[in-house]
Amino acid sequence: MTHLMNTYGRQPVAFTHGKGVRLYDTQGREYLDAMAGVAVNTLGHGHPDLVQAIARQAAELIHCSNLYRVMAQEDLSDRLAALSGMDEVFFCNSGCEANEAAIKLARLYGHQRGVELPGIIVMEHAFHGRTLATLSATGNRKVQAGFEPLTPGFYRVPFSDIEAVRAIAEHNRNVVAVLFEPVQGEGGIHPATQDYMRELRALCDQHQWLFMVDEVQCGIARTGSWFAFQQSGVVPDVMTLAKGLGSGVPIGACLARGPAAGVFKPGTHGSTFGGNPLACTAASTTLAVVERDGLMENALRQGDAIRAGFRTELADVAGVVDIRGVGLMIGIELDRPCGALVATALDAGLLINVTSDTTIRLVPSLVYSDADSAELVKRLSPLIRNFLAGAQLAA
Repeated sequence: MTHLMNTYGRQPVAFTHGKGVRLYDTQGREYLDAMAGVAVNTLGHGHPDLVQAIARQAAELIHCSNLYRVMAQEDLSDRLAALSGMDEVFFCNSGCEANEAAIKLARLYGHQRGVELPGIIVMEHAFHGRTLATLSATGNRKVQAGFEPLTPGFYRVPFSDIEAVRAIAEHNRNVVAVLFEPVQGEGGIHPATQDYMRELRALCDQHQWLFMVDEVQCGIARTGSWFAFQQSGVVPDVMTLAKGLGSGVPIGACLARGPAAGVFKPGTHGSTFGGNPLACTAASTTLAVVERDGLMENALRQGDAIRAGFRTELADVAGVVDIRGVGLMIGIELDRPCGALVATALDAGLLINVTSDTTIRLVPSLVYSDADSAELVKRLSPLIRNFLAGAQLAA
């Protein structure tokens, strides 16, 4: 018996330890991890540099109030600013907190410009978190249901539809920002086109809106560049990060530049645990290892190899709609709900995920090797074939 709230549909397995891209359960069974804690474990499991850095920092100072200077926080902010071209960083503990900060920043920016009821344009099928504001910004009725009244002030448009954004611009003077994911993760691994991001940036400039990118899932080298927005040649006014930033240690960040910089003042926003020395040390170590070991380039190479492998293995399989993604964000869309594949893969020693009902989502650690990628394709492909063949026979 457990006293945990029943908030997760958990698989019947518990892990005791991990090494690299492998996890081991209470029975000693080994699993190939293609989920990385849902794009969190950037450096895999038990990376020696990360373990040593965390242990060293824990022995020195785990937490210090933000009422004082935190040197590890200042160092990390400098590094993130240099990598991204942003000016300021606010640290928190999760992706939804980072997005909550972005939403607050946009509203305060609007009020400072004299907009009484500032609104934010968001996208269909987006996912920004589960707090009331980020839930309201999310484009998924399934996760919103039962939590009404939702937070007002969001205008929803289809993803990658610039004309829909222009239509809102023509008829609404309350808009102060656009918030979107360069790659929709929970929505089914859908990358925005580079042209769309450039057009959206230009539209924001034209109307003095904040251009805000949610890189909670796609940031930190996962797409083959430090941040997905960099592949379009534009720079946002606000960017949010979390997941892979701390390689498993909870940390989030909201970065600002240009018109968004300087909006927050002492007292307008804060976080008790945000940017504590332990989390910032984990994040700084993550960035250092990614750069030293060429993991950004590896993410691009392994992602291309995995997608190419599945396209070859599943080329003649009816029911495979699309194989897409960028870097180590891989989506295999089927023509029917495929949640049952998660348990099937678990039985076969593979950790995968299904999102948006019909899309197998793979977001492995950035330390995947050529052999790991080949093994993933070899082991998962027949499971997909058998699933689709069984579904066709049942029909």
